[in-house]
Amino acid sequence: MTDDDPIEVALHAISHRGRRAMLRLAWDAERTSSDLADAAGLSRSAASQHLKVLRDAGLVQVRVDANRRLYRVDPGRLASLRSFLDDFWGDHLDDLKATAEAMHRAPRRRRSTA
Repeated sequence: MTDDDPIEVALHAISHRGRRAMLRLAWDAERTSSDLADAAGLSRSAASQHLKVLRDAGLVQVRVDANRRLYRVDPGRLASLRSFLDDFWGDHLDDLKATAEAMHRAPRRRRSTA
């Protein structure tokens, strides 16, 4: 990805379910890439590639411990992404929910088969 906008890079990073799984796993504790790969059901090679995307987006931090790299979510970076999404959606999600609920409650009309 060549976009320099940090939000675009972060949105791209979380667009893959494997990367989202890795973020959930590294949320509260440091994890090795092997731990993340195994828990997310990814090959070690795929996990390594996904971790690079997450690192480049600033969504995970890496700490070297002897011969291991330990990954953990960067809460500050995720907070900025959350803030962007909250601003982006604003009240629109509430409006969408209300519309969907109203549509669900409304009686459905049958189509004429004439």
